Amino acid sequence: MLQPFTAKYTRIPSGYLGQLVEWPEVLTEGKDLDECRLMLRDALHEMIQTYQSQGWSIPPSDCLMETIPVEVGNVGQTA
Repeated sequence: MLQPFTAKYTRIPSGYLGQLVEWPEVLTEGKDLDECRLMLRDALHEMIQTYQSQGWSIPPSDCLMETIPVEVGNVGQTA
């Protein structure tokens, strides 16, 4: 059964940090984006195996995501 998860990649000095949005405990680093993707997939597989062996529920991946635009310069100012 395929279950999609959402990956978030952040540029860091040593390359990229990868983390799952729905399951933030699944995170890893890679020297480039391709390596980070592979490492994140591996970390996800390891976490799934651990959860299954412990009889724990895997977090659902059916979340709603949206972008919320905000003018940062005006935050905290009164109208």
